[in-house]
Amino acid sequence: MIVQSAGMAWHAVTADKLRSFLTMLGIMVGVTALVVLVSLVNGAASSVSDEISGMGRDALTVKITDDKGNPMKLKDLEQVQQLEEISQAAPLEQGSATGERGSTSSRVILYGTTAPYMEIQKMELESGRFLRTFDVENHTYTAVLNRTAAKEFFGSVQKSQEQSVNLNGIKFRVAGVLAEEESVTGDTSERMEVYIPYTTMLRMTDNSSGISSFYVQAVDEESQEPAQAALEQLLLDRYAQDEEAFTIINESAIRETMGSVNSTFALLLGGIAGISLLVGGIGIMNIMLVSVTERTREIGIRKAIGATKRSIMIQFMLEALMISMLGCGIGIALSWIILKIAGLVSGSAFSMSGPVLAVAVGFSAAVGLMFGIYPAAKAADKNPIEALRQI
Repeated sequence: MIVQSAGMAWHAVTADKLRSFLTMLGIMVGVTALVVLVSLVNGAASSVSDEISGMGRDALTVKITDDKGNPMKLKDLEQVQQLEEISQAAPLEQGSATGERGSTSSRVILYGTTAPYMEIQKMELESGRFLRTFDVENHTYTAVLNRTAAKEFFGSVQKSQEQSVNLNGIKFRVAGVLAEEESVTGDTSERMEVYIPYTTMLRMTDNSSGISSFYVQAVDEESQEPAQAALEQLLLDRYAQDEEAFTIINESAIRETMGSVNSTFALLLGGIAGISLLVGGIGIMNIMLVSVTERTREIGIRKAIGATKRSIMIQFMLEALMISMLGCGIGIALSWIILKIAGLVSGSAFSMSGPVLAVAVGFSAAVGLMFGIYPAAKAADKNPIEALRQI
């Protein structure tokens, strides 16, 4: 009986293709909105999470806003590194300079730091080496370029090895090139960045105000919270218990906060898309009620020849379900196309996750059944005598 009812339901759905398509349009829009919006949010969240993870799960960032007349020097970082929860620390001084190589002249972002910075920030080299302790202690004119800067000044990474570039008129030897366009924010934009020894940076900028920001690495991921507590106590002791004198940024806390925000955002957008599906369900119920009225004679004949209320109700419910699921299928196909286009335009990869598809399919089926019950019940309850009078 189910197979026969399904066949009759399919025949009824395909009998007026335009009306069926317009009916399922609401479901199509709802499913497309649900899948695309949630997939975009998940894709953006994954990208942000990867960038934060790239900065190191066990990294802490310290910003000093008021040194209380006691500026932190490079030797003071040794006291930080002596904390048992912390493995290493590195300062970071940021500025800008004019980089020149032959006829090429460009503005570059200049970073002054020490050898541990590379490991703390999980940076990788494509060629050469990073800064060494020797470079910092001897104020050498050594530079490490990112790939954008290497290509700008030398045309390729290979040609930059052991070559030189002028920064504000000072000749620096290129010791290495970073594998990725990493910046202190994890951004992979087309910024030209050059890393030089921290002590050399101080000479170039005449900076005597001390370290304003530095990065530390906990012994391991489990030690991050204890490391933060120990570091905070050390800085409080140094700056007269003034919590406003400095800020400690925990990468894990940022990741957890971002995850919570993205989950809330995805639920919000999913809820909005769900409303579209409900509107589509109302459209299905409306057209099914019209269909019941138009097919009064068909219902009367079927009842007259022995069709039960159950079989008629099943047929009309299957019609509503088919319309809803067809709309869902087309909506998923449209979502795939839209996400592919979005990926090509943005340069990012967006994919449809299994849970999102499961929710879309399940919600569409529930909408089809929920809004098909009333028209099906109305069709099943029709009096066969009254129905046959319209023949």
